[in-house]
Amino acid sequence: MDRVKGKAAIVTGGANGIGEATARLLAREGAAVAIVDIDDENGRKVATDIRKAGGVADFWHLDISKEDEVRRVFAEVYEKYGRLHILVNNAAIPGYRKPAHETTSEEWDRIMNVNLKGAFYCTKYAAPYMIRSGGGSIVNVASVYGLIGCDTPVYDTSKGALRAMTKSDALMYAKHNIRVNSVHPGNIITPLFRKLVEKIGGGLENTIKLLSTMCPMERMGNPEEIAYGILFLASDEASYVTAAELVIDGGMYNAPPPKYPD
Repeated sequence: MDRVKGKAAIVTGGANGIGEATARLLAREGAAVAIVDIDDENGRKVATDIRKAGGVADFWHLDISKEDEVRRVFAEVYEKYGRLHILVNNAAIPGYRKPAHETTSEEWDRIMNVNLKGAFYCTKYAAPYMIRSGGGSIVNVASVYGLIGCDTPVYDTSKGALRAMTKSDALMYAKHNIRVNSVHPGNIITPLFRKLVEKIGGGLENTIKLLSTMCPMERMGNPEEIAYGILFLASDEASYVTAAELVIDGGMYNAPPPKYPD
């Protein structure tokens, strides 16, 4: 308990999945949590649940691909809490299962504007408030597929670029006592994953079984397992950790590369 007591955090994409698990965990560990998302219904519910449990949380609607929205919302968060120590750049959208010659510029831009430019905007507007607060921690939620690649090239590229941005930002902000690290989840069972399986087809049970075979631990992960890694990097327990990559994937990164069905 109290691993981030007295700190204020912003969690993007905090209404569902890894973001929701992270917001709930940070709040349980003492942080005031600003949940930002485009999913108003679930975002408000998560914030309400946290408050009912005795924590501090509020919800803001935010499309992180829109710079003016990020600027306004982050200013409101800082005004409400009077401090900002933690930013979790978690919000992202999935990719397209198609090669480069079949991918449109619009599809490329759609993913990059959220997964990469959105994280850039959030870092840009969070950093000055962190400097005023005496420092902090930025955790970028990338993906194991930003390290090994998958059959979603644009998504994988966005996550690989986020990994590189993490390292550059870590160097730039170290003098301000701001640590910047990335987390690289493997295949995680989230509401978004369930929706994608439903859309693509193949059945949830069969898809989980297939993806589990790619992992030495022979199972998919859950959002809470990623949230605990994020909590560590956000807390003072990681006070000497920056520019690092925390891979939480059940061993996928060190396993033979998977062969994806057509």
